[in-house]
Amino acid sequence: MAEQTPTVDPITLEVVDLMARLVGLFHREYEEAAAARSLTGAQAKVLALLRRGPMPMRHIAQTLACEPSNITGIVDRLEGRGFVTRESDPQDRRVKLVVATDAGRSASAELRESLNFAREPLAALEGEERAQLRDLLRRMLDSTGAGTGPSSGDGGAGGAAKAGGGTAKAG
Repeated sequence: MAEQTPTVDPITLEVVDLMARLVGLFHREYEEAAAARSLTGAQAKVLALLRRGPMPMRHIAQTLACEPSNITGIVDRLEGRGFVTRESDPQDRRVKLVVATDAGRSASAELRESLNFAREPLAALEGEERAQLRDLLRRMLDSTGAGTGPSSGDGGAGGAAKAGGGTAKAG
């Protein structure tokens, strides 16, 4: 007996399409905002991730779904601009942590503030609706194991990288 593929309801299909369109818009604006600050999208995403705190390069690579050697080049260029430093992990001196400098945190905050993409459509929603949308998105991410937690607003760092083709480009 042939296995039947479960049918997907039309609302789910429409939601997936709408989310894909939103991710595409966000990704484009994120790349443009980064370029306006002489950053590549990948560099901006690394700085956004570092808002969570110092992070091992391996973890950055896993989060952005790219090769660790690619992160090395991205971090090299950010370090050259004074946006990050590398420090030994006090728990394991073999591990290098990438740490955002004041200049890196400032550049990341400026980029995040410049993103109008989300503000305009979200302004059409009441405060309660925005909170409901946030909670639904968190629940969706939590169900995949890629939970967000209340403080991981990374400005698209994780999601935009994956939505934009799966690998961060060296930059």
